[in-house]
Amino acid sequence: MSGRKQPENRILMGRIGAAHGIKGEVRITAFTEDPLAIADYDPLETDRQGVSISIAKARLAKTVVIATLKGISDRNDAEKLNGVSLYVSRDRLDEPDEDEFYYTDLIGLEVRLADGAVMGTISAIENFGSDDLLDIKLAETRKSVYLPFTKAVVTDLHIADGYVVAVPPEGWLDDTPRDPEDVEPDENR
Repeated sequence: MSGRKQPENRILMGRIGAAHGIKGEVRITAFTEDPLAIADYDPLETDRQGVSISIAKARLAKTVVIATLKGISDRNDAEKLNGVSLYVSRDRLDEPDEDEFYYTDLIGLEVRLADGAVMGTISAIENFGSDDLLDIKLAETRKSVYLPFTKAVVTDLHIADGYVVAVPPEGWLDDTPRDPEDVEPDENR
């Protein structure tokens, strides 16, 4: 990949989770720096055709935002929104500073090793409750693997040039047995 990739037009701001209570509140995992700031972006676009969301009230509960949505007044309607992604148009946000970026800017970038060899391409960024992970489609096998998105592993970002440099942990790509019968017996047991 050469040159700067086109930035995405929409920025993922959060994702609606389970209904909360019986009055139509929902849990929202916010991807904003301040989780409650997601309520400032009215209306929020969604990944459902023709559906936008407006947050009437929001409060923080541990790691999620509990929100009352305009037009949603009972648990049944709230449950129908589980899994809906919330977006804003990129032009509604400030341009990031020179040393900042939106995660969407990383999607599609090459992942190169320190010697310049291409490992693969970033296809998504995930977080399953701990640290952020880059979902990498490996160049040679097209297999998808996760790489920790930390400064120790992803040492350099060259977003304008279309790549990042990674130093994977030792043994990270080694094949590991998946079935118990494939495991070699441990002589020390």
